Amino acid sequence: MNISISENAEHWFKDEMEASPGDYVKFFARYGGSSPLHEGFSLGITKEIPDEIAVETVMDGVHFYIEERDIWFFDNHDLQVDTDPASEELAFSYSKNS
Repeated sequence: MNISISENAEHWFKDEMEASPGDYVKFFARYGGSSPLHEGFSLGITKEIPDEIAVETVMDGVHFYIEERDIWFFDNHDLQVDTDPASEELAFSYSKNS
């Protein structure tokens, strides 16, 4: 499994979440909402020190990661994070990994 962060999304994290080198940004399964992968669950994000990293991508010193306990949510899919040009908010997409 991989996490891909676009340049636009990287700027969003720096501007909106004040992410800076050395920070950890976690993607996690959140009860409520829906996603293309699971009804009743959606993807959450927070800045938090990791407990047990399963997947990690580092961009410009910022660590983007998923904990071992949340890996089930991705159901063998890679996560792509970008921004929606219309809303300028984060947009998540998932692709089956090989």
